[in-house]
Amino acid sequence: MHGKIYMTSEERCGHGPRGRHRHRGFGGPGGFGFGPGGGGRGRKARRGDIRTAALLLLAEEPRNGYQIMQEVEERSDGVWRPSPGSVYPALQQLEDEGLIRSQETEGRKTYALTDEGRAEVERRPEDATPPWAQMSGAVSDEAHELGRLMREVASAFVQVMRTGSRAQIGKAREVLTQARRDLYRILADGEPEGEE
Repeated sequence: MHGKIYMTSEERCGHGPRGRHRHRGFGGPGGFGFGPGGGGRGRKARRGDIRTAALLLLAEEPRNGYQIMQEVEERSDGVWRPSPGSVYPALQQLEDEGLIRSQETEGRKTYALTDEGRAEVERRPEDATPPWAQMSGAVSDEAHELGRLMREVASAFVQVMRTGSRAQIGKAREVLTQARRDLYRILADGEPEGEE
């Protein structure tokens, strides 16, 4: 694997290295737990998935643990957000194996591949599917679309909370309360007649 295969989230969002992400999957802080990375149901990542994901991301550029979690979440469309409890032990193991090295950068521990780590990445078939794409593929197109819609709702919610009046915030509460009731009613009613 040579060169930079994937864009970073900053590049996709049009920000520099210090820019903030415009969107965040529901597995992230303050999110709704959509997908395996959050509180929702879904296929859990295998033990080797985060190891491979970290190696592939560090082959592009040095990153800290939080950036690795962000990139995995972004590239899986919010379906998979590995927890610190899985990422940092994996990074420690990779460092113990001599595949990555760490250094302090602006008060944060940043990780980069060693020569042995780069050789490990290059042994991976170039057409192999990245772990985040495998996780994303485990969710139906309908679920992905629902996740995108939820992110749009969350964005609208944030705008109301930031700029809305007390009356507008109260109205938003009514809308969300009714939406929650309607969603539970969908489950209570079961499948529509004629559908499997």
